[in-house]
Amino acid sequence: MATEVARARPDRPAFVLWDWLRQNLFNNWYNSVISVVILVVVFQAMSGFVGWALTAPGWSAAITNLKVLTTWTYPTDQVWRPALAVWIVALLLGMSGGVWRGIPQTLAIGFGVIMLILGVLAFALPPAAAPLPVSGPFFLLISGVTTGLGYGLGLRVGEPLRWPLVISWVLVYPVAVLIIRGFGGPLPEVPTNLWGGLMLTMLLSISGIVLSFPLGVLLALGRRSNLPVVKWFCIIYIEFIRGVPLVTVLYMGSLMLPLFLPSQIRIDSVIRAMVAVTLFSAAYLAENVRGGLQSLPKGQAEAARALGLNTLQTTMLITLPQALRAVIPVLVGQFIGLFKDTSLVVIVGLVDLLGAAQNVIGQPQWLGTPGGVWRETFLVIALVYWVFSFTMSRTSKTIEENLSVGHR
Repeated sequence: MATEVARARPDRPAFVLWDWLRQNLFNNWYNSVISVVILVVVFQAMSGFVGWALTAPGWSAAITNLKVLTTWTYPTDQVWRPALAVWIVALLLGMSGGVWRGIPQTLAIGFGVIMLILGVLAFALPPAAAPLPVSGPFFLLISGVTTGLGYGLGLRVGEPLRWPLVISWVLVYPVAVLIIRGFGGPLPEVPTNLWGGLMLTMLLSISGIVLSFPLGVLLALGRRSNLPVVKWFCIIYIEFIRGVPLVTVLYMGSLMLPLFLPSQIRIDSVIRAMVAVTLFSAAYLAENVRGGLQSLPKGQAEAARALGLNTLQTTMLITLPQALRAVIPVLVGQFIGLFKDTSLVVIVGLVDLLGAAQNVIGQPQWLGTPGGVWRETFLVIALVYWVFSFTMSRTSKTIEENLSVGHR
């Protein structure tokens, strides 16, 4: 029987590079000319870029300022604390990949492999003037090894780790902030005016994404409410915030808010930026979620009421999960935009990753470098933004495929 099935199944044609080129690039004379011209242009551009990348003198600016780019002016003798927070996240990520497999497994393996590769490559680079925590190479290698140990632990223990991991992921952000900020004693308090670089970018992004999601969902549900006070409050808030740029909200939170508060009350500048980013993102997220709710047929809610479900049960169990599933691409796109929009906080005096890069470019020791160091420094920053944005994009794509978003 197996032999008959094998004979009935047609063999897939072998892939031949020349046949593919002939069918797709050189199938007639004008396509051949266009293909040759494009290939020549691409070759010239790539050869020029590679030649510049191998000989550019400005790479030393980014390499010797890794501490500035990652933690800004955070005390050098305390930079092990942000590193500890990263290692905790790496351990949880590895354990989640071992327990849940799927997307967490892909993220854990990717993160661990990238950290190990960067750690090995970092040994070939000249040492930084202000080293990363436990030095750059060791920090990267420990991050990769910690992820691998967590993955192995998750595979070994398995099911009993599920709920402890969920609780740990809920608590990891406040614990990380507490470690970075300190509380006295063995962890002296580090004021937020010394925070910056990639560390501040990640804190603002995570705060905006995590806090704006429940607030945006509540605003979306409130705008569809039958209570006039709740409905109009949500409408006014959403339309007002969406009608102004993020810079305006940041200015209001950082410069105008202290004018309306008593003189004895002072709100931290980083907290004000987090609140501004969260409030701004929540308004846009609310409209995205509302669009998902409106896309559902009315029969879903009617069927839920016919089964005896009340309004809260219908929303939480029937309509809202389907709406969020439908708008996954839009939500992730907004989160990617929010991650990149955190660079605007440099306008209100905070120094994020982009602000740290601008400081590196202006350092006196690089002013005489031929051609400057701005190309190399900004290319490193662009690569960092691309890695995080691409990771969120691919994760969203995997979630869509697993949930069959877009398929009926």
